Amino acid sequence: MTDLAQYRNIGIFAHVDAGKTTTTERILKLTGKIHKTGEVHEGEATTDFMDQERERGITIQSAATSCYWNGHRLNIIDTPGHVDFTIEVYRSLKVLDGGVGVFCGSGGVEPQSETNWRYANESEVARIIFVNKLDRMGADFYRVVQQIKDVLAATPLVMVLPIGIEDDFKGVVDLLTRKAWIWDASGDPEKYEILDPPAEMADSIEEWREKLIETAVEQDDAMMEKYLEGEEPSIEDLKRCIRKGTIALDFFPTYCGSAFKNKGMQLVLNAVVDYLPDPTEVTPQPEVDLEGNETGTFAIVDPTKPLRALAFKIMDDRYGALTFIRIYSGKLEKGTTVLNTFTGKTERIGRIVEMHADSREDIDSAQAGDIVAVLGMKNVQTGHTLCDPDNPATLEPMVFPDPVISIAVAPKDKAASEKLGIAIGKMIKEDPSFRVETDEDSGETILKGMGELHLDIKVDILKRTHGVEVIVGKPQVAYRETITQRVEDSYTHKKQTGGSGQFARIDYVIEPGEPGSGYVFESAVTGGTVPREFWPAVDKGFQKSKDVGPLAGYPCLDFKVTLMDGAYHPVDSSAIAYEIAAQSAYRQSMPKAQPQLMEPIMKVDVFTPEDHVGDVIGDLNRRRGMIRSQEPGPTGVRIKAECPLSEMFGYIGDLRTMTSGRGQFSMEFLHYMACPKNVADAVIKETLERRAS
Repeated sequence: MTDLAQYRNIGIFAHVDAGKTTTTERILKLTGKIHKTGEVHEGEATTDFMDQERERGITIQSAATSCYWNGHRLNIIDTPGHVDFTIEVYRSLKVLDGGVGVFCGSGGVEPQSETNWRYANESEVARIIFVNKLDRMGADFYRVVQQIKDVLAATPLVMVLPIGIEDDFKGVVDLLTRKAWIWDASGDPEKYEILDPPAEMADSIEEWREKLIETAVEQDDAMMEKYLEGEEPSIEDLKRCIRKGTIALDFFPTYCGSAFKNKGMQLVLNAVVDYLPDPTEVTPQPEVDLEGNETGTFAIVDPTKPLRALAFKIMDDRYGALTFIRIYSGKLEKGTTVLNTFTGKTERIGRIVEMHADSREDIDSAQAGDIVAVLGMKNVQTGHTLCDPDNPATLEPMVFPDPVISIAVAPKDKAASEKLGIAIGKMIKEDPSFRVETDEDSGETILKGMGELHLDIKVDILKRTHGVEVIVGKPQVAYRETITQRVEDSYTHKKQTGGSGQFARIDYVIEPGEPGSGYVFESAVTGGTVPREFWPAVDKGFQKSKDVGPLAGYPCLDFKVTLMDGAYHPVDSSAIAYEIAAQSAYRQSMPKAQPQLMEPIMKVDVFTPEDHVGDVIGDLNRRRGMIRSQEPGPTGVRIKAECPLSEMFGYIGDLRTMTSGRGQFSMEFLHYMACPKNVADAVIKETLERRAS
């Protein structure tokens, strides 16, 4: 039986271009998993194995790999940094016990770092911090440490200090041992010496070491007392305190280096082993019932307990569907049968493989704490729980955001038409933030996603991976509708067809709800004028109708329906009659409630060199943007704004033109807001014309 104390399930996450994938490559090289290091900028990285990833130099889907360091097994997931693929980070964090947050030494805490950090906080994942690219122009370790405090409201526990900076970056001083690790210029991670630190750093080493000890000993009252009396704790005691505080999320051990130049990586790996939790040290996953309510029981990480495993990713490749699974308790063995609690069906476990990016090794069994992939599962999707059929339980499922942008695609010919359905079916399984529907009026296939890049990649995957050529329409915004006025109304549904007929009368109030409240139904009926067994039918009628708003047919948000009164007939009234009455009531009353079009507003984060700030702000204002803040940095200015999605199509091209190619931006969905009347009128007109044609 494997010793779970030797396991570390970790993820590497950060903003685009902070160097996550390069860091993963260096870890694999150091641990002897690969012999030639692949470079992201040359399209050779091990964990970036999709064509689209290699060409664009970005990570699109999280990749899993395993390696060993100091007798410990590390299961590593390299996650994407681009905001359109945040879903990959979210679902990876859900199944990890620890993480390495990578920050760029010159860029600092960038927008996507904030989002990922927030997700990690929500998932309660212990982290260490690696400030990368200290060999870059404008790099400043101390500034990034300060930003982590200010922007992320986190407590970085500085464990090393850099020796030199930018071109002169040579190595780091380990504050615990007061020893300097110096690498030579060859770029070989093994070619380093451990020496006494430079004399001129003595004061800052003592200053930072004192801060480190003071923060660490707060985890142990007895040790703190001794320290206050002048007794310095041993390195082993300090490590124990740091581990305790890291797992409790009280602080985050912070390291620095240059992954590209192979400097500083050993200390990061040592920190993963020393300070990040093993699977038994994290809060166990809560189990829930079929309605999603917590049952009060937990999936304890123990190989002898009944099987509890979560499918967190589906990937289609040349061998068929691969289902990535994190096992929380029990054992998973080849040839056994497991129950999928979501579908209620059992599945037989065929091949179990250990992943190394896109290559794999067959294994016969896996146990609590492992992350493995299973081939050939038919009905399992992301977020489904697999468990022992004799001891069923469901783990807390994943929640995915709704897409905000869509495009229409049409196959180029009949052959492509047949392939399109199969290809899209596979892609939906792989990516829960990607949705597809068919427009009933036009027969077009509508792809929905998190951003332009997201959909761009999907069309590219259709073409290259699945060989489906499609014609792509222009992007469409996912508008919504809501109401602004309270309406009291009544509707009677009567139908006589010989024999028993249909009868239902409802008196109801429709009123605006709080932003974000969605659809709410309640009944205030007293005295049985509408029997209780028909209330759900009224609710169902309104529920079914809310996907088509009164203005332009967009789904309706944030309104409340209260059933006040009504009437029924002992023979002719039925659930279906009340459902039809509610649907007709919705169509009758919603146009009277002053409906309003809502548009998605995006949180936009733009980085621009200082001399182009005026142009960028002027352009954002023209796009109906609201500027929230400007933060000057060493290499430029970060502008935070809120802009309607409809005004942001093609923005990257305009930004690059304005800033001579040096500007960058990221955006993510923030909330829905009322459309100005002139914009709403134009959208409604265009939507109705498009549907009519």
